[in-house]
Amino acid sequence: MKKFLFISLIFTISISLNANNIEGKWFFESILLENNLSSSNLKPIAKEDFIEIKSDNSFSYSLRKIPLYATGSWELKNNFLFLNYILPSDTTRKYKITIEDQILILNENGVNYTFKKQHLLIPLEGFSMKSILRGILGIISLLFIALLFSRNRNAINWSLVLKGLGLQFLFAILILKTPFVSDFFEFIGKIFTKIISFTQEGTLFLFSSFGKGIIESPLENFAIMILPTVIFFSALTSLFYYWRIIPKIVHFFAYLMKRSMNLSGPESVAAAGNIFLGQTESPLLVKPYLDKMTISEILCLMSGGMATIAGGVLAAYIGFLGGSNPQEQILFAKHLIAASVMSAPAAIIASKILLPEENIFNKKIEISQKEIGSNALEAVSNGTKDGLKLAVNVAAMLLVFIGLMSMGNYILFKIGDWTELNTWISNNTNYSEFSFNLILGYIGAPIAWLMGVCKEDMFLVGQLLGEKTVLNEFVAYVSLGEMKNNGFFLEEKSIIIATYILCGFANFASIGIQIGGIGAIAPKRRKDLSSLGILALIAGTLASLFTAVVVGIIL
Repeated sequence: MKKFLFISLIFTISISLNANNIEGKWFFESILLENNLSSSNLKPIAKEDFIEIKSDNSFSYSLRKIPLYATGSWELKNNFLFLNYILPSDTTRKYKITIEDQILILNENGVNYTFKKQHLLIPLEGFSMKSILRGILGIISLLFIALLFSRNRNAINWSLVLKGLGLQFLFAILILKTPFVSDFFEFIGKIFTKIISFTQEGTLFLFSSFGKGIIESPLENFAIMILPTVIFFSALTSLFYYWRIIPKIVHFFAYLMKRSMNLSGPESVAAAGNIFLGQTESPLLVKPYLDKMTISEILCLMSGGMATIAGGVLAAYIGFLGGSNPQEQILFAKHLIAASVMSAPAAIIASKILLPEENIFNKKIEISQKEIGSNALEAVSNGTKDGLKLAVNVAAMLLVFIGLMSMGNYILFKIGDWTELNTWISNNTNYSEFSFNLILGYIGAPIAWLMGVCKEDMFLVGQLLGEKTVLNEFVAYVSLGEMKNNGFFLEEKSIIIATYILCGFANFASIGIQIGGIGAIAPKRRKDLSSLGILALIAGTLASLFTAVVVGIIL
């Protein structure tokens, strides 16, 4: 009952926070006849022409080539915008209004006045009392949610929780605010972007035109430009594992978490392994211990897999967000790596609240030798085959899930059309119609706000959180990249926080992946894996949110 009331409260808050926001500076795109949109502009327009609709119900607009300057007050009724002019003359004009994404269309007497909202992203502000207070509220809210789903509140080790939060803040300050550590992570980001350029050389060889030596524009798409990086990074990860580079780094992080949080050896190794490996590869590091691990350790293992990402898909996310811009690639590479590192202790925090440890556990740190090949070439070959399977799986998931989302949106649009709900939504919300995006945005918006996202962007980030949980992070990162490129966000901070929120495998499909993958190497624990699936999903989601709220405070 408490869980139902909490979810209802979240939904109610999201409704009360929303409003049809036409406020802002809208730049003229065109002035065209309604029935002949291919005709030339009826009036000359300069790039600087705009209409500014202010929160105090005043407006002004400028047409420089005519020239014309107008001011007055505005009022929104049903589906119409009333402009009460003071200048150039005392009159009132009525416009039928349509808002879709960042496009505003005002229709008057068969003429469409089309505008596009343009703005520069508000840059990061750094520490402030507002961000600290919002962050404290966010952390308390996440702890409260975790307590709601906890199976044994009396056994929670609050010392471990506080140490885990402290470790997260330490990682965040070191990575984001300490110059030499920040520079090191930026250097790692540069290495990743350089490796992406190497991947593109192979892609160019496979898909370029024989005559021109370049990839023709119709082929410059997701499948050609992004998926090959997944294959290459998988092969490279396998090679680094064979060379014992990854095991040494895993051992360092495992030792750090074991000493600071008093964890068992196997769960420390698995949590550290998830920083670099996937949710079914990391358990191989502790394969000999799986049958004897406690139920709390199993949940910690599953939660870590849900909360972090694999090195093989990291390059794909960099491509979604950074595009072809090297500087943006480096920026997002740094944040994605930081997210995976910070979410490891966060997953431990969430899992140990949801299912505290009550049994004696093994404290010895040992990393099982994963058999990936007898030599370097075989390791690369095996990694390439695994990467190919992963790339095909990613492509298939995106094809199906985006198609399902499109079908769902069409059905919801028709329902809204038949019931006239679309009109009400267009007049009273930030959305133009009844859609899957609207539902996810409403549910996730209050959570996004608690993470430090501004109210103007919270529905966008809320929608992304919903897409990641219901569908998967690939779909959500594609959406984030499109929103970012189309200028939907008001603040840069919202984009960064969204990057951290989405950085994990916490979705419903992953429950099946973990039951199948981990269950294959530990058949005796399949029943435990099945019973802990939803709890692991909750823990993985909370872990990403803990990481996001900490970053929100720091930035």
